[in-house]
Amino acid sequence: MARGKQPAKTAPRTTALTRTVDEFEAAFWPDEQPVENAVVMTMGALHAGHAALIRAARRQVGRDGRVAVTVFVNPLQFGAGEDLDRYPRSLDADLEVAREAGADVVFAPTAEEMYPNGEPLVRLSAGPMGDGFEGAARPGHFDGMLTVVAKLLHITDPDFALFGEKDAQQLAIVRRMVADLDFDVEVVGVPTVREEDGLALSSRNRFLSDTERAQALALSGALFAGRDAGAQGAKAVREAAAAVLDAAEGVTPDYLALIDPDSFTEAPDDFTGEAVLAVAAKVGSTRLIDNVGVIVR
Repeated sequence: MARGKQPAKTAPRTTALTRTVDEFEAAFWPDEQPVENAVVMTMGALHAGHAALIRAARRQVGRDGRVAVTVFVNPLQFGAGEDLDRYPRSLDADLEVAREAGADVVFAPTAEEMYPNGEPLVRLSAGPMGDGFEGAARPGHFDGMLTVVAKLLHITDPDFALFGEKDAQQLAIVRRMVADLDFDVEVVGVPTVREEDGLALSSRNRFLSDTERAQALALSGALFAGRDAGAQGAKAVREAAAAVLDAAEGVTPDYLALIDPDSFTEAPDDFTGEAVLAVAAKVGSTRLIDNVGVIVR
């Protein structure tokens, strides 16, 4: 992606909304002067967490670089009974968030633009890294995610692709795809953005009632308790986190796992080093995920 750099711009930054690949290319590369560029891929319903990703992308490429934000609710990532139709869509608000955070272009294609021949017959596979945890709960989800990420990497041709650390399994799988399939892009992880009380920002938080939102704090509480027990070993991490979840009302856990980040498999009891403590649970009818990094001694 050697698009190089160009002299500093002095004109005020604007954010173009594009709906087709041709429109995007014309807006993102308006001239032949090469610059470093970055992409932030989203499914819309942008919140402060997404804004943090966009600002990180702007810092990555500098004032003279270009930042693209993609907004696409990818049907390949939703299985039977999942919330494709319920997923929030707010393009006008998304455009404003992207503009304020420093994006140059928003690419918001339709499904027909992304998949002009219908759902693709050939798709990428997440392989063993996509079988457990979120992959077990949502079969085929990561295959659909990788397929659209690969397409968007080809369309946007970025030097940097930024992903939130909140979706730890997604980030690990994208990094492995880039390494295994020789994509010429640097994948950058951006720390999870939280409310002051610890709740991780998520587009799905809007579905929580006031009572459910208070109950959802058990997820981050469990993760922080496990993180604090890291010096006592892997077993202590699991026990400390599980104790918080077991005492929580209104929370139905799906999984709580201490994970080796390289393989994204469950870490054994004798594991030491950097790990990911991850949780998924339903609060009311809303399924939430969260994770923290843990140093296990």
